[in-house]
Amino acid sequence: MGYYISKADGSRIPFAESGELNFVETITAAKTLKVEDSGKTFILDAAAGAEITLPALASGLNYRFIVGSAFATTNWTIVSSTSVIQGNVLVAGAHVAGSDENTISFVATAESIGDYVNLTSDGTNFYVSGSGVSSGAITLTSV
Repeated sequence: MGYYISKADGSRIPFAESGELNFVETITAAKTLKVEDSGKTFILDAAAGAEITLPALASGLNYRFIVGSAFATTNWTIVSSTSVIQGNVLVAGAHVAGSDENTISFVATAESIGDYVNLTSDGTNFYVSGSGVSSGAITLTSV
């Protein structure tokens, strides 16, 4: 049995903190994530991208990032302070592998609305998976 919130119009929605809904946050500028942000889905929604900084590794951290609008001038980047990003993303039907990377980029002009990456940590690494429609839409690098 879940918990619900009654809205002013009398309708009910599941109460998010009981695990019935995922937390979704729209990002329009640079952001440093906290441990408390774990479990959130972030919608990247700005004409110019920005940098998202990951927190220190901790087992169980997980984040999802989705392109919510086209950006023409600047990449959206997801950055770790150390080279601990492992995994691969499917980009235009091809696997793009990453090993000991520290930056994930949604590339300006190559991105499509709905491109996404998921990150999960075991306390030692962040493991990435995701998908991009167009060639070059998502890159994994060590800068």
